[in-house]
Amino acid sequence: MQRRDVLRAGAAAAAALALPRLAAAETTFAPRPGAWRRFEVATRLALPAGGPAQAWVPLPSVAEAEWTRPLGDEWTTNARSAVVHRDPVHGAALLHLTWDAGAAPTATVTSRVETRDRAIDLTAHRPATLSDDERRLFTASTALIPTDGLVRSTAERITAGARSDRDKARAIYAWVVGNTFRKASVRGCGLGDVASMLAMGDLGGKCADINALYVGLARASGLPARDVYGIRVAPSRFGYRSLGANSETITKAQHCRAEVFLDGRGWVPVDPADVRKVALEEFPAERPLSDPKVAAARDTLFGAWETNWVAYNTAHDLRLPGSDGAPVGFLMYPEAEVAGVRLDCLDPKRFAYAITAREVQIG
Repeated sequence: MQRRDVLRAGAAAAAALALPRLAAAETTFAPRPGAWRRFEVATRLALPAGGPAQAWVPLPSVAEAEWTRPLGDEWTTNARSAVVHRDPVHGAALLHLTWDAGAAPTATVTSRVETRDRAIDLTAHRPATLSDDERRLFTASTALIPTDGLVRSTAERITAGARSDRDKARAIYAWVVGNTFRKASVRGCGLGDVASMLAMGDLGGKCADINALYVGLARASGLPARDVYGIRVAPSRFGYRSLGANSETITKAQHCRAEVFLDGRGWVPVDPADVRKVALEEFPAERPLSDPKVAAARDTLFGAWETNWVAYNTAHDLRLPGSDGAPVGFLMYPEAEVAGVRLDCLDPKRFAYAITAREVQIG
């Protein structure tokens, strides 16, 4: 993809203000708020023996009355200390574990969460506002998501002609869906380096890249937006194999989503990355955006989520307590250090962990 193609947003952006809708009979992907579901997520760590060690395990810390309720965490470990830490800026919770030199560090951390599907009626007014501090936080630049320079100029092109914040949010969504692609070779969920993606003219990536791009363009347009980092915990109930955890082992099922805040409507769920995931991975073969199953996902994922997924946090640039190392851009995987050296959380040969999930009946 050439840079001139990536940054072209004039007539295309205007056309994108109204995404075509599928007829109801054709739409098979329709999450709606309903019964709550309860999940138990267990993370098991085994660190290399050697020098002093520490680990940080993300805990579900997003509490929203309409769709997610963390129920608490427990753990078993041979660690010298195990302390829950909550980031004062974003409220992200994590379990900080420390071991003395010579130990063979192990831990099992279990979290329980209740979730239910989300769907926002974008035609209805809701009494939703943000404080000035919240608005500043969710429109600010981060280390990986600047809101000036090329990000801002791209956002201005995309939203030219938009009459409302809702139109801006939808235009950005349409542009991201239309110009990005899922790149299978990217490690993990990607880096989320929005400025580099635009500067290189390469908009291929995974969820932490594509949804961060949405967040960056929204913030650069003055719309509060945030990434929501979490993990898939169950199969999709709507027949999308690519959008679910299809076994109890979810070690590689991390998934980042996004939200944009619209006055009078509140936090609106979006997920352009999952549209691109359906296009690339949904059986039996790669599908174009015009494919009915991809189009249904595209239409649905502006305003709705299926919550067969547990949210951890919305944090960026998180400094890990007890570490002298650099902050992490986001916390979606377990992190660890041995003898002061940060381990690669995507290298199972050096840092072994397993994550499992099971649904628990309520009542």
